[in-house]
Parts: sequence; structure tokens; C-alpha cells
Amino acid sequence: MKRSTEQNAILKWETVEGDNAPLYAGVKQMILDRIQSGEWPPKHRVPSENELVAELGVSKMTANRALRELANEGELVRIQGVGSFVAERKGYSELFEVRNIAEEIDERGHTHQASVIVLAQETAAPDVADALGLPIGAPVFHSLIVHSENGVPVQIEDRFVNPEAAPGYLDQDFTTLTPNAYLTAEAPLSGSEHIVEAAMPQPWECKLLVILRTEPCLLIRRRTWSSKRVVSFARLVYPGNRYRLESRNGKMSED
Repeated sequence: MKRSTEQNAILKWETVEGDNAPLYAGVKQMILDRIQSGEWPPKHRVPSENELVAELGVSKMTANRALRELANEGELVRIQGVGSFVAERKGYSELFEVRNIAEEIDERGHTHQASVIVLAQETAAPDVADALGLPIGAPVFHSLIVHSENGVPVQIEDRFVNPEAAPGYLDQDFTTLTPNAYLTAEAPLSGSEHIVEAAMPQPWECKLLVILRTEPCLLIRRRTWSSKRVVSFARLVYPGNRYRLESRNGKMSED
């Protein structure tokens, strides 16, 4: 008796996985192989339980479990009385996106202001050198800026920059242009790293943010890369009662 392509695929899978491999897993893999190869594109109707039973010679329970698990894993969409279909590939968004704070504030219909506290060349302390991948004592550019929204401080941006990545950094007017905007144009972003933690503010941070020592803050440590080079390392400090992280995935109903 001539075997079907699907039967041969399951037989090959059983040979590779061994005698103890559950049969339903072989059926799952056969379906996944066709989805991942593009043979069965999104919205393609896959064989029903009865069709799998007839074509593969497996039990209805085996076929049902394979389809059920693939639906639970998001590979298939099962519609009662209609059938099972290959699921659409879902888009995603990162929780952290390297955004321009001026644009964020503008999107809320508010006014952004920036106060430049420090803009100078310094020597890299051990922690800064390590973050930037430079030798200790190497020259680095340092900026310390307070960003305000409608006159209220919402972020301290304490940033160190690799001079080789942005040689004109110290010549910029960061009251009219944010470091984010300048660096994005000067050294296009290829990667980023974020570390988030709750932190109590240091005395000087309290003064700049106009908050009490007892008010907790959100601290984000951010490194950005352009190609294989670290461009900058920043500490972003937000008053906890003036800022929140938010992320949404998928389509939202407006009802």
C-alpha cells in the first residue's frame, strides 16, 4: 500500500524520535513543517480531525490532541463547525523603545523644556568606561539635562557619550535639540539595552526634580549601539508619581 507524503513525514519523525515518541507530536510536527515552509500560508484550512484520521491512519484522539495543542500554541485558529486554519503571524512591539522625550511630551499636547546642567569633556570613571567599552580614563562627553513638562521636571538625563561616535556632541544646543535626536541622526541606532529598577533619589537629584527625599523614583539605565560600537550610556531618573511605563500589544477595541 502506497504511503502518503504526510504518512512518510510521520514515519520519518518516529524514526528520528524513537519508539517512545507520542504519535500526536508527530502529527503536530507534520502540520508545523507545512506552516513553516510556507506550503500552508496564514488562513489556509488544515485537514480536519476526520481527514487526518483517514489520511494518516491515526486515531481521532491523536488528531484532536495535535490540533488542540497547535491552537493553544497560537499556530492554528479553530472555528467550531467550520474547521482549523493557519493563524496570522502576530506583530509585536518592544516594551522599551528608544524615543525622544520631547516628542513624547509633544504628543500629549504639552510643552517640553530642557535645562542643561553639565555639558563637558571628562575622563571615564571605571563604571562609565565599562559601559562604553572604553579604557578607564579615556575621554568621554558628559551631559546632564533636566527635562520638564509644562514647567514640571519629569526626567534627569545623565548621559555619557563615546566621542568617536559623535564628535560634535559638545557643540550642540540641547535646549532646542535633545541628545536622543542628535545621536539618532549622527550614529543611527542598531541596538539598545535597558535596565529598570526602583530607586530612592540622591540629594542632588531631589533638588533638580524638586521632590522630597522620601519620594521613590524610576531609574532606567540605557545603553545604545550603532553597528558594533556603544554610542552612549545614560541614567534616566523619573519621579515615580510623574511617570509610568506602558506597552500595548495587538489590536485594541474602541468600544
